[in-house]
Amino acid sequence: MTSNSYDVIVAGVGAMGSAACWHLAQRGLKVLGLERFDLGHAMGSSHGLTRIIRIAYFEGSHYVPIVQRAHELWRQTGEQAGMKLLHVTGSLDLAPAGAGQVESSLQSCRDHGLVHEELDGKALAARFPAFQLPDGHIGLWQPDGGFVASEKAIYAHVGLAQSRGAEIRTNEPMLDWAPTADGGVTVRTARGTYSAGRLVITSGGWITDAVPTLAKTVTTVRQAIGWFTTRKPELYREGVFPVFILTVEEGNFYGFPLYEHPGFKLGGPHFGREPMDPRDDDRTPSPRQVAMIRECLARYLPDAAGEPLTLKGCVYSVTPDDDFIIDTVPGVPQAVFASCCSGHGFKFASAIGEILADLSTSVQPAFDLKPFSLDRFAA
Repeated sequence: MTSNSYDVIVAGVGAMGSAACWHLAQRGLKVLGLERFDLGHAMGSSHGLTRIIRIAYFEGSHYVPIVQRAHELWRQTGEQAGMKLLHVTGSLDLAPAGAGQVESSLQSCRDHGLVHEELDGKALAARFPAFQLPDGHIGLWQPDGGFVASEKAIYAHVGLAQSRGAEIRTNEPMLDWAPTADGGVTVRTARGTYSAGRLVITSGGWITDAVPTLAKTVTTVRQAIGWFTTRKPELYREGVFPVFILTVEEGNFYGFPLYEHPGFKLGGPHFGREPMDPRDDDRTPSPRQVAMIRECLARYLPDAAGEPLTLKGCVYSVTPDDDFIIDTVPGVPQAVFASCCSGHGFKFASAIGEILADLSTSVQPAFDLKPFSLDRFAA
């Protein structure tokens, strides 16, 4: 094997790609990870200190086994890397009774025997006084939910992968790639050409550059997140306040307890996403999105409705049904990809990295991947 030859090349070393590098390297494979920006950059989908991990999953009960594995792996990876990646705070789904979100999360709990508690408006107000919710809102409390320290998670995966011999090259995007006659691939960057037996594509918002067939299916959007001055930080500290998903008439918002930043973090509205070209370097959230976040705070979390301390934009790649795509590139079985996670993928990254390592080494993944196949859009 030449110096430019690898067992597996991973294109995109964000949440999914860094996890894939680690899982492949610990299996003894020669791995090259290519990242178009600096490690832990703020141009994609993984920055901003924290990402929610929910076990009760209203997006579909079929996600639950994967997120349970991810929960286990986040804990293990943190222990191996000497970092605390998983913070168990409990999670709340909050929505009007009958709207569907709480009921779907409850179904996930029942399907998989998850510990949970249903809360009416009175119980929510007593337990979580930071919220001022409209009449008719109900909640589902799931004690195993929490958040993952997102940038630290990428650093942990990369550091562990390097400790097992993986080579990580930053500021070196994959320009193009091609299958070879012997069943491998060649990958070209501005610095050279590399060969490998397998290719893993985890390039997030840039996925359609590497897998052009996705251009008809995937759109790229900008989402806003912000950290805001709080009047009563004691209401929002970790150990008192949970992560949450809040559905109100203004949209679907998500938030966190205070962590490493003096401001209270809120993101959304989840379905107020604005189309964007990831090649546009401007990640500033739009005034419209920021105004919607601030209105949500003023109405429903008034003690966190102070001035913004930090505002950021985040890139999502979105499918028509908001479900993931994890599959092989059509006609090229030696190239696998995972992306298009529609704004709810980070929590799964540790497990998806393992799944990608399985798919790259002819190991049968432990999960049913049919719901995430590309051919579901063929009709």
